[in-house]
Amino acid sequence: MKAYAKTDVGSKRSMNQDFFYCSEIAIGSFHNLFIVADGMGGHKAGDHASKLCVESMVESIEKSSHKTPVTIFEEAVNIANEKIYSEANEHLEFDGMGTTMVACTIFNQIMYIANIGDSRLYLLRESLSQITNDHSLVEELVKQGNITESEARVHPQKNIITRALGTDMQVNADYFEITVEKGDIVLLCSDGLSNMLDDEDMAYIIKHSDTLEEAGTALVEQANRNGGDDNITVVLAQIE
Repeated sequence: MKAYAKTDVGSKRSMNQDFFYCSEIAIGSFHNLFIVADGMGGHKAGDHASKLCVESMVESIEKSSHKTPVTIFEEAVNIANEKIYSEANEHLEFDGMGTTMVACTIFNQIMYIANIGDSRLYLLRESLSQITNDHSLVEELVKQGNITESEARVHPQKNIITRALGTDMQVNADYFEITVEKGDIVLLCSDGLSNMLDDEDMAYIIKHSDTLEEAGTALVEQANRNGGDDNITVVLAQIE
């Protein structure tokens, strides 16, 4: 497996509240591990939440005695949620912090995915398909038929998250299993990418890049050219 990751503060923000993890080698019983988290909260709180999320999930996965990927992910998500929630309640400067999270691991041609919030996982085969579901107000409006997907992209309330890590004592993440094939490319990203580029543009850039590094760099650069309204994080992995 090949992988590449890149994060960028964007054109409008002074602080990067995204955090990622990208490992092509084994972490605990996982053969590989990829995570993107997009923190929210006041000054320093958002970046602390995303970093705490990723670091606590990696530590949990390394130590887990569970046997199945989904239960390993569930344990890691619950531990991360508890740590973020506790720190938010114990330290005034972290009050109200939380984070989105999308993570995956791949082995035996199966990809196991966990997500909460609006950071996304896509699969590129012939075309680019969004695998995760956004936990956001605009996604609910789209599902209800009140707005279209194109209207959701520019909706003034597009940043309102309905589910996140660390904001409540109990966490409600989604878990998926999908079959992957040789040559498939997996894209994990924060909304700083997906709000700036449509799916067709992302697919075109990845397909017309010679390497994952070239693709990741081009995605970030195009997001910035399109406005760079938020922090931009991209993780790419190719099945070999």
